[in-house]
Parts: sequence; C-alpha cells; structure tokens
Amino acid sequence: MTVALIKTPPDAPADTQDAPTIPASSTRPERRRARYLRIAKAALADERVRTTGRLIVRHGSYVLGGTRVVTRRTWEGRTASRYERMIRAAEAAGLLEEVKEWEARGHQFRAARHRRRMDMLQLALNAPKAIASATVGTGGVLLMLGVLLAWANHDITDVLAPLEAVIELVRWAALIAGIVWGPALTATPWIALAAVWAIGQQRHTAPQWALPVQVRDVGGPITPSVVVTAFRDLGISALRKSIEAMGDVGAAMLSPIVIAGCGVELDVTLPTGVSTEEIQQRRKKLAENLNRHEHEVFINIPEAARTVRLWIADSGALDEPIGPSPLVTDPDVRAEYKTGRAPWGQSLRGDAVALSVYQRHMLITGLSNQGKTASLRAIALWLAFDPTVEFWIGDLKGIGDWRMFMGLAAVLIEGPTDEHACAVTEMVEAAVKEMETRLQAPAGTVHDPLVVIVDEAQVAFMNPLKDDNKLPYGGKKATSRYFMACRRLHNQGRAVNVTLWQGTQDPTDENLPKLVREGAHTRASLVVGTESQAKMALGDKAVDGGAAPHLLRQGLDKGTVVVASDGIQIPAGEASITVRTHFIDTDPAKEIAERAKQLRNGVATVHRLEAVQDVDPLADILAALGKTPRMRTQDVLHGLRTRNEAYYGEWKYGDLKEFLEGFGAEPHKSEGVMVVDRKKVIDAIADRDAA
Repeated sequence: MTVALIKTPPDAPADTQDAPTIPASSTRPERRRARYLRIAKAALADERVRTTGRLIVRHGSYVLGGTRVVTRRTWEGRTASRYERMIRAAEAAGLLEEVKEWEARGHQFRAARHRRRMDMLQLALNAPKAIASATVGTGGVLLMLGVLLAWANHDITDVLAPLEAVIELVRWAALIAGIVWGPALTATPWIALAAVWAIGQQRHTAPQWALPVQVRDVGGPITPSVVVTAFRDLGISALRKSIEAMGDVGAAMLSPIVIAGCGVELDVTLPTGVSTEEIQQRRKKLAENLNRHEHEVFINIPEAARTVRLWIADSGALDEPIGPSPLVTDPDVRAEYKTGRAPWGQSLRGDAVALSVYQRHMLITGLSNQGKTASLRAIALWLAFDPTVEFWIGDLKGIGDWRMFMGLAAVLIEGPTDEHACAVTEMVEAAVKEMETRLQAPAGTVHDPLVVIVDEAQVAFMNPLKDDNKLPYGGKKATSRYFMACRRLHNQGRAVNVTLWQGTQDPTDENLPKLVREGAHTRASLVVGTESQAKMALGDKAVDGGAAPHLLRQGLDKGTVVVASDGIQIPAGEASITVRTHFIDTDPAKEIAERAKQLRNGVATVHRLEAVQDVDPLADILAALGKTPRMRTQDVLHGLRTRNEAYYGEWKYGDLKEFLEGFGAEPHKSEGVMVVDRKKVIDAIADRDAA
C-alpha cells in the first residue's frame, strides 16, 4: 500500500482557519508574531484558560477591593470626610435642613478630635513625671512587701524577693516575645492579606464577568446602590454630576424600596436640571442598567415634582402566566351592571383588577392577533350574568369569536364584508333611535342597559360603500353614517344606559377618528407600533404620564393592556394602569355563555352571518402576487390579509409554507430572502384544475 506524505513547511501554521495571511516575502519576525498571535487566539478560545483567567482576576480584585474598603473606612474614621460627603449630597439634593444637621455633626466631631489631640500633647508633657512616679511607687511597694516577707520568714534575703520575681517575669516575657516575634512578623502580612480578601469577597468587588455565576448580579435584587448606579450611567450629564457629588449617599434620592407583586416599587426624586421626560426617553437603557429587560421596567410620573415612580419586575416574572379567570373557576359568579366590577386580570403588582362598565363607553385597540377580542369578550361575558343587560353585537371579523352570544345577544352580525359593515352601521343607528326614544321618556323612567359592541370597528370606518342618498357608510366626516352614529351615542347615550364598546386594531386617524376615540370613557390599548398610536389609543395625558403600550412586546405580551379609565382603580398619582388580562379561550367562553343563558328567559337573536369557508387560497395568493414574478413571503401574507382578514388574519410563514408545499409550490430563497414564485403558483392551479 502506498502512502502519500505531504510535508508542511516549518513556518506554516498547522491550522490556518483563524490565522492571518502571511505573504511569502514576510520576514521571520513577522511570521513569529503571527504564530504567537495564533497561539494566543487558541488559548483564549480554551475554556480552561478563560476559567483560570477569571479566577486570577476575581481573587486579585477581592484583594484590591478589600484594601480600598479598609483604607476608606480608616480614613473616614480618622477624618471628617464622611460629614463633608453627606453635606455635598444634601446640597446636591437640595435638602437644606439636612445640610445644617450634618454641618453641626461635623463641628462636633472636629471639636472632639481637637480635645483628644490636646489631651495627647498634655500626656506627652506629663509622661516623664508620671513614669518616674510610677517607678518609685512600684519599687517602694515591692520593697515594703520584701520587708514584710523577711520579717515573717526571719530571713533578711527575702527583702529583695518581690523585685527578683518581677525581674524574672520580665525576662520570661522577653524570651516568649523573642520566640513569637519572628513567626508573627512573617504571618502578619498574610493575615492582613486574608482579611482584605475576605472583605473584598463579601462586597463582591470583582468585575461581574469574573464573579462566580451564582453570585453575579444578573437579574438580581434591586438595592439602593444598584438603582443609583443605574441612574448615574443613563448618560444625562446633570444627573451624573449630581450623583457623583452625593458620593455614597446617592440613596437620598430614593424612597424606600417596597415589594409590589412580582417586583418592587420606589420613587426617585431627580436633582434640579433633570426632567422626568429625559428619564422616560431612556427607559431601555435604565432597564439594562438595572439588569432587566425593557418590558420589566415601568416608569410613571406621580404628583410630586421632579419625581419618577419605578416598578421593576423580578427577572422573568412577567413571562409567567397568570391564573384563570374567576368566570371559569367560580360556577356561582354573578354580575351587576351598576355596582359590580368585571374581574379582568391582574396588575403588574399582582393585585386583582376589576373594571366598572356602568354608563361608560369603551375603546380597546391594539395590533392584530394580540388578544383584543379576548379582552373585550371577557368583560361582556361577565356582564352577561346580569339578566337586565341587552347586547347588540357586530363582529366584523366573522370567524365565530362571538358566536357563543347566540341566545344572549338580541342582535349578532358576523362577517368581514363591506355589506356586513353596512349592517353594523344600521345597528348602531338603531341604537341611536333607541337612545332618542329613551331620552323622550317621562322623567324618572328606569332604562335597562343596552350595550352595543362593535369588534373590528376599523372595518366600519373604512367602509367605502354609499347608500341610496350617496351618503358614505364609512369615513370620518360629518356625512359618514357610522361616524355620526358613534358620536351621537357618545354624546347622550350614557344618560339612558346606552353604551358603545368598540374594538379596533392598528389605530390611525383614518380608521379611528379623533372625536370617536376621545368619546370613550374607558380607553385600553394592547401593544401598538408607535408612540403616536399609543396617544391615539389612550390620549396624550396618559402617555405623557408614563403609559407605554408601544413598548409592550408584540406576540409575547398578548392580553396585556394599558388602561386609562375612572372605572378601574389606578394607583394614586398615576394616569394609567397596566393589566395582564385573564385569557378565556373559545370553549370555556361557550361554557360561561351557557351558564349565563340559564339566568335569562331566552333571547331570540337576530343573526346575520357570511361564511368564510368558501375561500381559494391558491387564487388569493396569485392575486396577491399580481404581475410580480417573485414576491417576499411577508408581502404575500400582507396581501392575503388585505384581501380577507377574517380568513388569513392568523396565517404565519409556516402556514403559507405548509399550504404551498402541498401543491409543490413551496417558497424558496432568492437573494437571501424567502420568496413565492408566481410561475409555480400558476402551475399548481393548472395541475389542480386538471386533476
């Protein structure tokens, strides 16, 4: 058997994957440096080397940090630097009374230190006389004892016995000191080193990356020093200078840190020259400085001037689901429209949150597929347990999300088409007529509640159809039938217990006019795309006060709503509250609706439904592609949703890929992105039709 041997030049690297390219004309020193660089990279890539490096840095930092702590303690114990630091901190915080108090304490410390120094000087002057007196006195006592001992023993030599005993004792003490002195002198530096190392370990003076994993402050507890450091490093010059001037007493900015549900809460009083708006704009950086994700830190503006209120979640706590709704767990649940409150979910602090709907118009908005319908439906399901409440419901998605209200609602319209939007408009106009009839009733007449619910209201606002009189059903002008019906209900409906609840997605001025959104008493928003949309949903005041639905995580914070309403208990000094709503799935919702029906004598529902099952996805995909030979899958999905939101609203990339794979037209990668090929879709349609 022949074996071919390939020889490697002596200066060539064994592994050239990460080695720099060396020209053939390079000198030997250059090649040597390249080899050393390659060896260094290999060493740094070895976990054993990194572990050893962390170990060396960690214990070295313990010694240096412990020495710094001991030195500082000693210096502060011997000087007035502590009082000077506290005075600077109080001045930076604008606490003039504390400035006076610390000045007085510093004066007392200096006076006491001066007295001690004067006493030491006087002691130095009196020391020779005191030593001489003590020596003569002690010698006299010892001689007196010797005389008494000689008298008792009848031996004159015993007169010096006490002096000899003391001299012997001194000799033994010197002997022992001579033996111990050498080892003690050798051991003292090591004992001191161990002491400062222990202090450094206790204070975790090493860098975070060098500390053991179990003690690293990653998502760890929130302490005053952690908060002050986080604010110092926000990148605000005035804030940094003020905190550095405070030194170790920057915690004077903070209120006590209290446990609040699955996190902690505290107020931070800002120094002069720093606005609350600057802090709000740096929420992400503040969260990262606190070792938290952005969604785990909430900033509100309380009534106190120059103050921000922080709620900081325990690391990962907001990713844990909350418990089931009481509507699911309590078979005896009841509702009362006027005095009751719907069990809606939990606040971030872990407290149960309930919502009053009495004579309040409601608006819930957010991006698609974030839990808007479920949040709105949960309130309606609770209210269904009050038999006096009548429901008129228009579901412009039309896929059965409100189907369980058959037999509960007097009117139920389901369907995504423009014709269904017209029917919903007429339903709202009928509610206006009912309102006007009630307004003309004799004074003192008690009216049962009528709740008009329009889900996916943006479809009604964007409806392009016109009636026989050329009046548009949709739009935001005074000629728009749906817009004007909503405005009239908002103006007078609550006086006679006729209220309008609307759910809409991705708010804009076109699909949610300003006058309509501002007519709602309860405004709630799930995640939205921008701050301007957040202001559309909740109003400028709530967003300026810290409400931030645009900072929620799309897909991860489903069902989490930011609410501005007087019908919900909002913490004092805040403009909104964030609620993690209970999710009630469709099947449990049907069971709850059946229990609610048992409290009623039966309701004959006027029902209009357009089936959405007769859909040809291949034809819709081809229509979405248009004349484009290849189109990104995300653009295809967007086109499908535009054509039929009710059917394709839940489609993801995986759904599109799985469907097309069944026809051999699966997406493929082109120029780094996944695309759908128009020719493949045409061939798939041809093959299907031929089959």
